[in-house]
Amino acid sequence: MSSVLRTPSSGQGPLMEYRPISSHLAITPPVSVVIPAMNEAENLPYVFKTLPGWIHEVVLVDGNSTDDTVEVARELWPGVKVVEQSGKGKGDALITGFEACTGDIIVMVDADGSADGHEIVSYVSALVSGADFAKGSRFANGGGTDDMTFIRKLGNWALCTIVNRKFGARYTDLCYGYNAFWRHCLDKIDLDCTGFEIETLINVRVVKAGLKVQEIPSYEYLRIHGTSNLRAVRDGFRVLKVILGERSNRRALRRRVRHSPMLTTGRGESS
Repeated sequence: MSSVLRTPSSGQGPLMEYRPISSHLAITPPVSVVIPAMNEAENLPYVFKTLPGWIHEVVLVDGNSTDDTVEVARELWPGVKVVEQSGKGKGDALITGFEACTGDIIVMVDADGSADGHEIVSYVSALVSGADFAKGSRFANGGGTDDMTFIRKLGNWALCTIVNRKFGARYTDLCYGYNAFWRHCLDKIDLDCTGFEIETLINVRVVKAGLKVQEIPSYEYLRIHGTSNLRAVRDGFRVLKVILGERSNRRALRRRVRHSPMLTTGRGESS
């Protein structure tokens, strides 16, 4: 699906590969999709069928699966890069996947079928338009979820409120793992969390680093096969511990915000 584009206006100079991703947008940066998976063989067909063909690479991080996860992935996407996870936890899997990526843009996608790969175009569009970090939100205008109990929704709101007040962010959704970012952001957020709390840690450290964030309305579907390991109360306290462990630097953030808006939400807000 790739084509070639001459960048200099004179028609002279090096050729650059570009990828048409919609009728109105073509990009040159290669996009890597990271999918952490453990025993997700039944769900992968639903995940891979929504991934756009212009993706540069798919990196599947296998968490020592005992089913046919790896075989199914290779059958569905012959060029998939399979990386064996040596440690444990979603955070460890994501960090392992990030290290294996060769693309300039990295997209995080869950392997349970809850995320729609067709939305990747919106994330990439935000990044090539100037954002450093494209943050999926189920609660921005246009987003939604089929997998949110009242307790989880309340907990997510409370945790989101704490982060917004403590770090000067304006997130509408905190505990959602469908995100995308430029690879260079990894040099500024120093990930050191091995559990699922890594998603919250990324969101907090992106704000602390003063990176430009744009929220992307996203729809979360129910897990198709299997059961989730999520425990709302227990996991909520784990996320809270991560948040409270991060030092606030709101004074420095305010100085940066005066010169450049740090966060643009799905509703056009900035902070």
